[in-house]
Amino acid sequence: MPSQFRNKFKEPRASYSRRDLFRHGSLLAAAQALGSSVESAVAAPLDIGPNLYRSIGVRPVINARGTFTIITGSTTLPEVKRAMDEASRSFVNMDELMDGVGKRLAELSGAEWGIVTAGCCAAVTHCTAAAIAGGNPERMQRLPDLSGEVLKSEVVVPAYSHNVYDHAVRMLGVKLVVVRDKSELEGAFNERTAMVYILAGPGDEGPLGTAAVSEVAKRKNVPVVVDAAAEVLTLKPNVHLARGATAVAYSGGKCIRGPQAAGLLLGEKSFLQGAWINSAPHHAFGRSVKVGKEEIMGMLAAVEMWVKRNHQAEWAQWESWLDHIATSVKRIPGVTTKVNPPSEGLSNRTPELVIQWDGAKLGITGQEMNKTVLDTEPRIVLSRASGSRPGQMASSVGVVPYQMTPGDEKVVADRLYALLSKPPRFEDPAPLPEGQPVSVAGQWELKLDFVYGSADHTLLLEQDGAKLVGTHRGEFASGDLSGSVAANTLRFQSALGTEGTRVSFQFTGTAEGGKMSGTVALGEYGEARWTAQKHQYRTGGRRG
Repeated sequence: MPSQFRNKFKEPRASYSRRDLFRHGSLLAAAQALGSSVESAVAAPLDIGPNLYRSIGVRPVINARGTFTIITGSTTLPEVKRAMDEASRSFVNMDELMDGVGKRLAELSGAEWGIVTAGCCAAVTHCTAAAIAGGNPERMQRLPDLSGEVLKSEVVVPAYSHNVYDHAVRMLGVKLVVVRDKSELEGAFNERTAMVYILAGPGDEGPLGTAAVSEVAKRKNVPVVVDAAAEVLTLKPNVHLARGATAVAYSGGKCIRGPQAAGLLLGEKSFLQGAWINSAPHHAFGRSVKVGKEEIMGMLAAVEMWVKRNHQAEWAQWESWLDHIATSVKRIPGVTTKVNPPSEGLSNRTPELVIQWDGAKLGITGQEMNKTVLDTEPRIVLSRASGSRPGQMASSVGVVPYQMTPGDEKVVADRLYALLSKPPRFEDPAPLPEGQPVSVAGQWELKLDFVYGSADHTLLLEQDGAKLVGTHRGEFASGDLSGSVAANTLRFQSALGTEGTRVSFQFTGTAEGGKMSGTVALGEYGEARWTAQKHQYRTGGRRG
């Protein structure tokens, strides 16, 4: 598998909230490399059974990290699987199906209406389309062309909600009007305002929270849509609708444990019917994010089960799993554990076990532990890892039980105990080259070659011995860079601000003869090759 796609989920983050990830300046840049997780292609046919994934060279993992899309979110409930299988056996009219599902979701949730979408982002996209075009077919066919005076073209977003996921709004061609203070709120609305988008989280009850914004939006007759993707489902009443939101969107494949490719949208009936008419099977902008009858019925089954599940018993089970793991690893002298409660809010409600030790005494660091359990069998994805050779030997790893299945706790406990008690031999990383640092100060013309396509950037480097600082100019933004030089080897990093997030670059390479080259890690986007040529300034002279 090309190395560009290996950078997906290997190195866990210390915090695992979907919102925490983007708020700390990262997309889900979870990892460094998949290593050999995807084996070379095999000639054997697909085995539809327990070896389904292995038959195509993919090795499954035990999920001790949480509901991340890169590791396929959650496991569907048995009732969801049965509903999807039964749904696949008959043909239905999709409009009739969604009408029946909408009525049942209203009964279950206490909302006026509900629809099922192809994920939470799809729900947000359909809401945006409805806010712009309504159910007007002529307007629907114009999207995403918002030119002219007819279609509304702006969406108001509180600054704390401006995030990587609002791409689902921006794809309609709208301009985001970011509000940073309550004094700006009234003035953010005008005749072009189509919608308000809010990301559920810590700002919900603040001066720009859902209630405060909804009060203004309702006076302006503007719908308010809340993205609550990773939250637990609150019903009768739904917390966001009670605060005044027009609609609230959830991911189906996270804590609700519905289909991974499904989402749930609850809210005002007419607005949700507008969102549905802007989606497949109708010929509109949203046709590309089609939801099938199997996902629709699987999602409904998941909501049915949400009101029946014993959530306290599930929590007790998670705690018992963490206790089993903690008891096992604490048999090793020097190993301590603690259980972190969930952060405030409704997202990713789960405890986390943190295991701590001195890597110098036990012979293994947290990063080495994390890599080993992912690369070898049985594979485990942990929720966090710290500690690296040679200078940061205080180590820890984390275990989140949220999406573990019965029996996983024994596997995890045995694997961690075995590695902590008898770790394989690890060596310190190879030292950096010795010698006078090569001079790289000045302006460089940088070329990036991605998995597909390329881009021309500029580097402005300042050097103080082995220390590098400077500026990285991209195609649309600039950002500071920092790093170091050892002999002719360079390592530096930068981040460029973009809509709702920052794109990070981790450069490694060498310099020689006015040229530089190497690889750059792009977080979840894999890696690219880079080359740079020292800028040649024109010298003064006579013009002919």
